[in-house]
This record gives sequence, C-alpha cells and structure tokens, in this order.
Amino acid sequence: MSFQDVQNSGGRGKKASASPSQAVAAGIFQINTAVSTFRRLVDAIGTAKDTPDHRQKLHITRQRILELVKDTSAKLKALSESDHHINVNPSKQIEDAKLARDFQTTLQEFQKVQQLASERESTYMPSLPLAAATSAASASEEHLEPTSTRDQHRQPFLQEQKRQEVLLLDNEISFNEAIIEERELGIREIEEQIGQANEIFKDLAVLVHEQGVVIDDIHSNIDNSSAATTQARVQLAKASKGVKSRSSWVSANFSWFANNALNFDWLGIHTTHESFGIILY
Repeated sequence: MSFQDVQNSGGRGKKASASPSQAVAAGIFQINTAVSTFRRLVDAIGTAKDTPDHRQKLHITRQRILELVKDTSAKLKALSESDHHINVNPSKQIEDAKLARDFQTTLQEFQKVQQLASERESTYMPSLPLAAATSAASASEEHLEPTSTRDQHRQPFLQEQKRQEVLLLDNEISFNEAIIEERELGIREIEEQIGQANEIFKDLAVLVHEQGVVIDDIHSNIDNSSAATTQARVQLAKASKGVKSRSSWVSANFSWFANNALNFDWLGIHTTHESFGIILY
C-alpha cells in the first residue's frame, strides 16, 4: 500500500495500521495533513490574526509534525531493513520504496514551510491582545484630556488615572519584553527543529538510495529473466520450424513415390508401399 492508497481511502489510518507498510503510509498521510495546517498558520504571520495565541498554535503544530516525522522515519527504517530479506516479495519491496519517496517529498514540503515560518517569525511581532490594546488606547486618550485647575476636587481622581496609565504602560513594556524573549526562544527552537529535520532528511536520502538499488536489482533480474525467456522462445520457434521442415520433406517424398508407383510398374519395377523396395522382373 502506497501513501496515495491511504489518501484515497479517506484517511482511515487507524484501520490501516495492521501491517508495517500501512502504518508508514498512515504516518505520511498524517504528516501531510498537519503540514497543510501548518502552512495556513504560517501564512497568517504578520496579519491581524498573528497573536500570541496564534504563535502558540504554530509552535504546537510544529512540534506535532516533528514527532510524527520521527515516528514515521523509525517505522520506515525498520520496514526497509525487513525488505532486505531473501524471501520478501519483490512487488512489496517496490511498494515500500514508493513509500520512502512519498515520505521524502512530504518532508521536503515541511522543510520549505518551516523555513518560511522561521523567516516570518523573526520579521514580525505578534499583535497585542485586543483587550490590552484597547486599555492602552483609552489611557492615552485620557492623558490628553485637559485638566482644569478650578476643579480641585478632581485632582485625586486624575492622579489615580495617571497611576493606572503608568501601570498600563509598564504592563505593555513587560508584555513586549516577554514577547521578544519568547520570539527569540521560538527562533532558537525553530533552528533546532530544522536541524533535527535535516538529520532525518539525510538518513532518509540514504534509505531512498538503498531502496533504489534494491529496485534496480529487481528490475535487472526481471529484465534478465525476460531476455532469457525471449531467447528460449526464439530457440523453440527455430526448433519447431526445423521439425516442420523435415516433416514436410518426408511427406513430399512419400507423395512423390506414391504418385509415380504406376510408372515404376510400367518400367518393370515392382514397388511396395511398405518399404519402397525396388525389384526387377
């Protein structure tokens, strides 16, 4: 079963986990689905949807994909080792090699999206939550309102407003610092995850190469067997043609002797059909 078989079956991955090949195909399907979700999250970076919660979803999705990649890679490696046994069906080896190539293609797509995420996350800051942005804006507007010296009774209230404004600004600064620190941490995690994915990709490249050698050997054996079969058919056809030719020669000579028997009698030659003997009277 290839990755396309699992995809066309509607993603029935749990039912398809009965065999190692089906488990690998199901893993590839799950990774491909998660990468599509990851791409949508990456596309939203730098937009109004790019909030700290959005970055958290991005982080969780990336971690999930990496776990699936590691798990599927281990299963594929075990599957590849089992395919080197002598009694393995060649068609199964070819199908498993297709799975390896499907996994390689999916991992390449993940690497591209992951690199794009790294670039965008280092370029854009997540937006402030709506509540915090509204509070900060209200405090700024209140700060711009003119104060009347004649309303002395409002002074305590205005002082409290200023104190709240300072607290909001401090909170905003702390929030931005936390965001910056979290972003730097996220970038380091992304770089580490990219490194892990690259290592898996290198191992996978070796595995795909080995699978390709196995397939080449299988195809070579099939070609050699086909060539031998074709040669045998040619020889058999030649032999059959030779037998038919000799049979035709005997039949033709037999007919000639039979048709000319009367002429032999007229010449004084006695013939018999049993032995074509010649007797002179």
